[in-house]
Amino acid sequence: MRAARLLDAQAKAAELFAAIEPRSIIAPGVRETQASNAIRDLAAEMFGVDRHWHKRIVRAGPNTLQPYRQNPPDRVIAADDIVFCDFGPVFEQWEADFGRTYVLGADPVKLRLRDALPVMFDAGRRFFEADEDVTGEQLYAHMVGLAEAAGWTFGGTIAGHLVGQFPHEKIAGDKIESYIAPGSDQPMRRRDGNGQVCHWILEVHLTDPGREIGGFFEELLDLGPGPVAAG
Repeated sequence: MRAARLLDAQAKAAELFAAIEPRSIIAPGVRETQASNAIRDLAAEMFGVDRHWHKRIVRAGPNTLQPYRQNPPDRVIAADDIVFCDFGPVFEQWEADFGRTYVLGADPVKLRLRDALPVMFDAGRRFFEADEDVTGEQLYAHMVGLAEAAGWTFGGTIAGHLVGQFPHEKIAGDKIESYIAPGSDQPMRRRDGNGQVCHWILEVHLTDPGREIGGFFEELLDLGPGPVAAG
C-alpha cells in the first residue's frame, strides 16, 4: 500500500510539472518567487494540495548552482535562462519529491545539461539495482563520478533521501543514514524503525560553475520501473 501511494503521489507531481510550461509559469520577466507561488497555486487548483513538506524551490541562472540548503537572492528569470524547480507537495498525507529543469532559449550547453539529467538518473538507478547491499555513501560517490566523467560537477551535498507518508526531516533530523551522502554506510535496502521498507528519492544536481549554470532532476529511486518492493 505504501509503495502504491508513493507512486500515486509521484504521478500527480509529474502531472503538475507537465502543466507548468503550457501555462507559461516559467517565463522571462517572472521572479523566482512569483513562479514558485504560481506552481503552489496550480497544485491547489489541480489536486487540492495545501501543504509542501519542504521549501518550494525555483532557481534560475546562477542560482541554479546553489544546493538545497542555500537561499540565494530572488532572481528575475531571463530570456535565455536555465531554470529548475524542486517541490515536495503532500497528497493526502503522502510525500512527493519531484524536480525538473527547463531551458528558455536555444543555448546548446544548457540544453545538453537538461538532457543529461534523466540519463544520469537512470545510470544511478542501474547502479542501485545491481548491488543488493549498496549504501548511501556508495551511491553518492557513484553519482559524483558519473557527473565528473561526463564533464559536469555534482552540485549536491547529498544525492537523495528517504521519503514516506510523513515529513522525513521531522522524523530523521540530521541522521546521515537517512540520506544518500558521504557517511551513510548502512545498506539502503532495509527497514526503518517502524519495520517498514525504506523508500528513497534520488537527486541529480549537475552544474557547470564556469558558465554559472546548473540543472536538477529527482524522483523515486526504488519504486517505478522494474519490480516493486513490498511495503
